[in-house]
Amino acid sequence: MISELHAGGIHGLQWSKSSYSSNSSEADCVEVATAPGAVLVRDSKSVPGPLLGFTPTTWAAFLTYASER
Repeated sequence: MISELHAGGIHGLQWSKSSYSSNSSEADCVEVATAPGAVLVRDSKSVPGPLLGFTPTTWAAFLTYASER
């Protein structure tokens, strides 16, 4: 699925940064977007670079885990 999205289907996605991220273009940050059946993550400093893809269930479990830390 990720290779298909990376090949041209990612242009219409709405990418979001954490509200904790600096507005500086130099900030180390990840961006997140949702696609049908996937949550995608990318490096904000390497927009055309690789994507990580997670199922919505896996992403929700990660968010729960991270919020407890």
